[in-house]
Amino acid sequence: MRTHFNFIRKENRYLITNDFGNYAFLSNSEFQDLVKDNIHINHQRYDELARKYFVFDTSQEEFIESSVNALRYAKKYMLSATQLFIFVVTTNCNLNCIYCQAKDKSVMKHGFMDKNVASRAINILLSSPAEALTIEFQGGEPLENFAIIKYIVEEIENRNITKDIRFSLVSNLLLLTEDISDFLKKHNIGISTSIDGNREVHDYNRHTFSKKGTYDEVIRKINDLRNKGMNVGAIETTTRNSLGQYKEIIDAYVENKLDVIFIRPLTPLGVASLKWEDIGYSEDEFLEFYKQSIQYLLELNKRGIEISEGHASIFLSKILRGNGLNYMELRSPCGASIGQMAFNYDGNIYTCDEGRMIAEMGDQSFKIGTVNDDYTSLVSSNACKICSSASFIEALPECCGCVYQPYCGICPVVNYALDGDVFARQSNNYKCKIYKGMLDVLFSILEKEDKQEMEILYSWCED
Repeated sequence: MRTHFNFIRKENRYLITNDFGNYAFLSNSEFQDLVKDNIHINHQRYDELARKYFVFDTSQEEFIESSVNALRYAKKYMLSATQLFIFVVTTNCNLNCIYCQAKDKSVMKHGFMDKNVASRAINILLSSPAEALTIEFQGGEPLENFAIIKYIVEEIENRNITKDIRFSLVSNLLLLTEDISDFLKKHNIGISTSIDGNREVHDYNRHTFSKKGTYDEVIRKINDLRNKGMNVGAIETTTRNSLGQYKEIIDAYVENKLDVIFIRPLTPLGVASLKWEDIGYSEDEFLEFYKQSIQYLLELNKRGIEISEGHASIFLSKILRGNGLNYMELRSPCGASIGQMAFNYDGNIYTCDEGRMIAEMGDQSFKIGTVNDDYTSLVSSNACKICSSASFIEALPECCGCVYQPYCGICPVVNYALDGDVFARQSNNYKCKIYKGMLDVLFSILEKEDKQEMEILYSWCED
């Protein structure tokens, strides 16, 4: 007996997927056998398709009992409460990046989180039922308010009794001092920064208000941290200027001993939307850049240079290992409030950092409360409920039948920013095309079943 599956025809073969995150490529005759429920125990593809839960030859009760653990693993993020708490300790920043989503000078207010707001936020996060929590410091440039970061870390460590808590800092690193780096190391705080490519690309994207490039200084700070035995992760943001320079961008990561590059498309929010004609691109333009980047990364790995791509690692962990990673935008429902919360410097709390960005542009639609509220009321807020229902892709008409549904996700905030509605007004919109295109690239590699390339893709996955 066959189970539910989605499919798409790719040239002379069919790609099928199911809710467990498993996939298979079938010939036309094999696909017809599956549709007609003619794949039984003696069929040449039976063992594989049974192992992947596309077919079964037992009672329905036995099938459910044998498959429930795989489904639980694929959806394991649903078994936990809010785990990620973002502290926007200040909206001030020392850079004037050309695409900053959080910056709209016409309406944006600047400020710094104080101890009163921070202490009340700590009360909320420690009341989350989740056993493991991540505290992420953002801005603006969070190091402009390092004093409150220090207070939050020490206060949480003093008050926490049972939870496994990790700290993370997202910073451009330019304000890093010896004392700050010593504190970060002492408290094992993870560090992520932005490297948009080589010097030319990075300095075009990320410069000071006086147009001074920051590439050399950021690399120097990374090396300073490494000399203290600390690791630094980096993310890349793609602008129009990046297109056609995928080799130069990736080579810069290799040169600076960064073994992961997270290739991010621009999202038309904030300043990026106002400058879209200058810095933006079509979905097809970005996807050509992404395809070229993945192909080049595979070439480098074949030459013994180990470097992976962040989005690919998330997708492949689901595709190849059935691992439901808790990446907030690529889960169903999305992580708004139930997976993450964003504490703004002024005490307002939002579904996510994107929701906070919408608020900075003058729209409070994604505010779930303030630090004077409790955890239960925040996850019971209307904004939380709306985001959850709008991102449950198994029930959305434009998503439920998509072959990539088990691996994808929706950001209602981005839908709202683009269309004025948390439900996309058009199927196959900007973000949808981007994710589909990324998955097209990965499945085109998987379909070839090249042994060396498959080993590389498996090495990019998280167990």
